Amino acid sequence: MSEIDELQRRIMSAMDRVAQGLDGLNAADPAEADALRQELADEKSINADLKERIDALGAQHEKILHDAESRVASKMADLDNQLQKLRTINKQLSEACDALRAANAEGVGDPELINSSMMTELEAIRAMRSAEMAEAGEIIAALTPLLEQAAGSGENGGVQ
Repeated sequence: MSEIDELQRRIMSAMDRVAQGLDGLNAADPAEADALRQELADEKSINADLKERIDALGAQHEKILHDAESRVASKMADLDNQLQKLRTINKQLSEACDALRAANAEGVGDPELINSSMMTELEAIRAMRSAEMAEAGEIIAALTPLLEQAAGSGENGGVQ
């Protein structure tokens, strides 16, 4: 994009010089004035082409940005669902542990309570792992384009 900006700056500068030259050539050779007018028209055409390219690149950038935002929103919704599930299971685990403590305080070791508590704890561990995997996936998804860009700039000697 910086190359396009530089080219556009140079073209505009050339157009300004040509226009100044035309102003000074009113009394000059008509053939030379025609050549300068043609050069000005060519520069205007090149400038219009560059503007079209800039507009196309801008539209492409907007589309890429919109797609990325949509993917991030979807991933964040998935992560939020995982966290909600984790919170629910942790609440159930806390309730099962409270019931188990109460049963042990009474001297009654209820096997069903112990089993229920262990199953809830296992579910909590699975939900935590699932949430961590979703979070790790988000981190990887965010870093991958940066790493690819760094690898791409490394392949061509750091020149973009």
